[in-house]
This record gives sequence, C-alpha cells and structure tokens, in this order.
Amino acid sequence: MAITASKAQQAYEWARERIRTREYEPGHRLVLGHIAEELGMSVVPVREAIRQLEAEGLVTFERNVGARVTEHNRHAYFEAMETVALLEGRATALSAPLLQHDDLETARTINSEMAGLLEDFDPVRFTELNKQFHNTLFGQCPNERLTELLLVEWEQLEYHRVSTFRYVPGRAVESVAEHQQLIDLIAARADVDYIETMARRHRLTTSESYREQLNEGETS
Repeated sequence: MAITASKAQQAYEWARERIRTREYEPGHRLVLGHIAEELGMSVVPVREAIRQLEAEGLVTFERNVGARVTEHNRHAYFEAMETVALLEGRATALSAPLLQHDDLETARTINSEMAGLLEDFDPVRFTELNKQFHNTLFGQCPNERLTELLLVEWEQLEYHRVSTFRYVPGRAVESVAEHQQLIDLIAARADVDYIETMARRHRLTTSESYREQLNEGETS
C-alpha cells in the first residue's frame, strides 16, 4: 500500500506540474494508460492521482470522454486575483508588526534580484521571486486560517497563469518599486490599515494592467 501511495503521489505531482505550466492546456484529455506507461507504473496510482486533481478542481470528468484538464475562463482568473488581493492585503497587515529586521532584509534581497531581472526579463523566474517576496511579508501572520486560505487561492491563481508578467512585462518595473514602498512602510511601522490598503492595491493593479492589455488586444 505504501508503494502504491508513493506512486500515486508521484503521478499527482507529475500531472499537476504539466497542468500548472500549461504543457497540458485546458481541455487536454488525460489518458490514464498513456500517463501510466510514461511513468512506468500501473493505471491504479494514476487513477488515484487524477481523482485528487479532480477534487482540487484541476481536472474534470466528462461522460463518454474521460478526464480532461478543467477549462477555466478569464472571469475565474480575475476572481482569483481579487480574492488573493483581499486575503494577501490582510495577511500582510497582520504580519507587519511582527516582522523583524532579518525578515525585511530578506525581502529587500529578493526584490533586488527581481530588479536585476528587468533588463533581460524572465517572467517565470520573476514570478517565483514575487511569490517568495510576498510570502516573506505575510510570513508572520498570526491568523493561520487566513494564511491557509491565501495559499489555496495562490494555487488556483498559478493554475490560471504561470506568470501574469509574461503578458504585461511593463508591470514588473512598477511592481519592484511598489515592493520597496511596502518594505519602507513596514520598516517605519506605518498604520497597519494603510499597509493593508497598499498591499491590496499592489495586487489589484497587476490584475487591472492585465485586464487592460486584454481589452486593447480585443479592440485593436
């Protein structure tokens, strides 16, 4: 049983990564036999992995078709961004008074690395660092339930877009500057409600920039 469970986890991580990176696009049919053959295992753990992905909303079963990667639309993406903005803003505000000097230095180091990527832009790496940055700022949030909800929404957001900055690279420059502003506010022990507002606005501005980009593409 332990071996089966281990193989199911291996299959889950393998399939999930391909969904997350869009190697398996929304609507892609997941043929259990093919996946099992590629991973060198039986269909049983693969089926278990697919069921787990279905429970997370990443896979949908269709009658007479089988398992497909769930087709999320733009509306779902923007809903996820708004939810992340609200949760992240509050989590950052609650964490801010508890952050120490070393935490802020870590945030500064990450943001400096992000700034270094701007000239020869790597949107995927930039997004990875962006996640590390914000995780540092809300890392001391005392509300564990809030943090759990935020991380779940982050997972959903990553499913929709591996990197939003790939579509709006110009937003990256603004983002680095806003990160520095957040660090300065926290270091100065600014009012937590104001920190929450700025953290929420920071996330929503990225969403709005992407929305504007889509609208321009549709009208051009």
